[in-house]
Amino acid sequence: MFRQPANGPLLLVVFAGCGPYHPVPMVPLDNIRIVLVNPVYGGNVGSACRAMMNMGLSQLALVNPRPGFDWQAAATMACHAGDILARRREFATAADAVADCGLVAGTSNRGGLYRDHAKTPREWAPRLLEAALDAPVAILFGSEDNGLSLDDLALCTQFIRIPSSDAYKSLNLAMSVMVCAYELFTASGTFEPPQERSAECPSSMREAMFAKWRRALLDIGFMTPDTADHMMLGIRRILSRGTLTEKDVQILLGMAAQTQWAAGHIPQKS
Repeated sequence: MFRQPANGPLLLVVFAGCGPYHPVPMVPLDNIRIVLVNPVYGGNVGSACRAMMNMGLSQLALVNPRPGFDWQAAATMACHAGDILARRREFATAADAVADCGLVAGTSNRGGLYRDHAKTPREWAPRLLEAALDAPVAILFGSEDNGLSLDDLALCTQFIRIPSSDAYKSLNLAMSVMVCAYELFTASGTFEPPQERSAECPSSMREAMFAKWRRALLDIGFMTPDTADHMMLGIRRILSRGTLTEKDVQILLGMAAQTQWAAGHIPQKS
């Protein structure tokens, strides 16, 4: 393609062939909508925004916030997640908020009616993520004082119940959002825990370490030649419960060497 600047030489921009087009797979978390129905306190909504951003969610819908809703408190509690609050979508009813959604999950800690088949966020997370690959998915959270109404629950295809102590079953709104968001984030496989980078030490190095510790423990009188074999089996069992890397063995070798040195410099009791 040729482009002629207003002033300056002719520029030639070449687009190299990239082969067949492969659409970028959609991240399911991007298609999950957190719907807060009739929220009362701005601080809770702001904290929910922060929880969403922590866990990779970005779609926030508010349904008819209560009169006198404190938007400043919401912005303050959102902290660095203010963009989620700013890009929120507002709806007059829960039905409007989920109109384009396929799977709709409602959170409730109440039993009865058809809510007895409710599952935990951890149990529902894989199903929600799978559904989010095909259509928007909504998770409804009720107001801080009344929860979701029967009309709101009637919109739900699934029910979520967060396990909690009988001493106090009701969770704060932002806490509920965080629990659900965390389970979704974990189930999505987005987070990969750091792996041990150092390889497991070779057997020869491990045996050299045990031999050195045997000598050191004999030197300090921790065990006698008669009990050494039995004691070393116990020590081997302790140190074999996890992966011993080369760095681990180097540290243990150094400790054994220092133990032997100290044993030769500590005055013996008369």
